Amino acid sequence: MSYTERIDLLELEIMKFNQSDAKRIQHLVKVHRFAQMIGHMEKLDEHTQFLTECAALVHDIGIRPAEEKYGVCNGKIQEQEGPAYARKMLKELKFDETDIDRICYLVGHHHTYTNIDGIDYQILVEADFLVNFYEDELRQDSIRAAFDKIFRTESGKTLCKISYFKE
Repeated sequence: MSYTERIDLLELEIMKFNQSDAKRIQHLVKVHRFAQMIGHMEKLDEHTQFLTECAALVHDIGIRPAEEKYGVCNGKIQEQEGPAYARKMLKELKFDETDIDRICYLVGHHHTYTNIDGIDYQILVEADFLVNFYEDELRQDSIRAAFDKIFRTESGKTLCKISYFKE
């Protein structure tokens, strides 16, 4: 099965996981697309592109379990709860164990903005910010501050400028 087919299968499964929650499904689709685009623009190798896209699809898998368990879903709780659910889904889809480990690591750190250790991690964070800026209706000064502090890829910076800044 090709990487593209595996990504499509994972996307369908994560949509089923979030069934009837259109807002969450729309969020993951948008984050995935931005991550995909940044990865292509940054000319990632095929395997890193695959890991980046998979992580983008399941990055928020911990939200629903966190809400059910704690009644809240802040970033740290998402990071705590998400990897186990991602691991289960990825194992069921017969992903390689090393790929599962990296994707789960990214799920467990996607709200941690220090010590970003890889282009896949950086792109996931940037893609999530690009979507959250809009969905959370952040003010221009907040977007600018996050842009200056978080964004590192030239492609992520370009997409952020196009989306949020008049130049």
